[in-house]
Amino acid sequence: MPSVLSTKKLKLNQRELVLNAGFSFVEYDAITITNTPYTIPEKIDNVIITSQNGARAFLQIQDEGFKCYTVGKKTTALLADNGLKIEKTAQNAVELARFIVKNYKNEHFHYFCGNRRRDELPTILKEAQVSFEEVITYNTSLTTRSFDQGFDGILFYSPSGVEAFAKANTLEKTTAFCIGNTTATEARKHTNNVIVSNATTIESTIAKTVKTLAIRY
Repeated sequence: MPSVLSTKKLKLNQRELVLNAGFSFVEYDAITITNTPYTIPEKIDNVIITSQNGARAFLQIQDEGFKCYTVGKKTTALLADNGLKIEKTAQNAVELARFIVKNYKNEHFHYFCGNRRRDELPTILKEAQVSFEEVITYNTSLTTRSFDQGFDGILFYSPSGVEAFAKANTLEKTTAFCIGNTTATEARKHTNNVIVSNATTIESTIAKTVKTLAIRY
């Protein structure tokens, strides 16, 4: 029986995707998200949002006149469902940053993000001298927990989740199943056994894990 660990507590329907496959299953929250108060900028034209947490915080602003530049299907859907105009959506932050540099270099942007946001997007924009401001809307805290048992697969949904798990555990004798390439990049710092899901969703990550381990075992 394959054993898997999810570094995020799953919803019932997501958990059943693992349990119905006959796998041994453990879950915990490797990170904790808390909203932080922020000052709404006086004038906003272009908004960069790369996470659902950033999207939820941004939706507190009651205005629909913004152009949004987003990463990920679920982040995009959350904003679009609330009436916001999506100018561009990308699979990852690097792709989005390069699009902005190529097409909107002379515009000014507000980047709604967390305190542990990745460096790739800001670095690319700075190097291209694109004007932008960061608005920190939430804090990400790492949960350090040591596991005595080993797992055949570990599901990761963010670089911070990988970092939190690796602080107290090894990834050498397991396979890291990652929700996207950014998370996979962090996982490869700790193991060569990394598999990326077909889509940047929790369900896709679970499906990839189940399919891979079912073949192995």
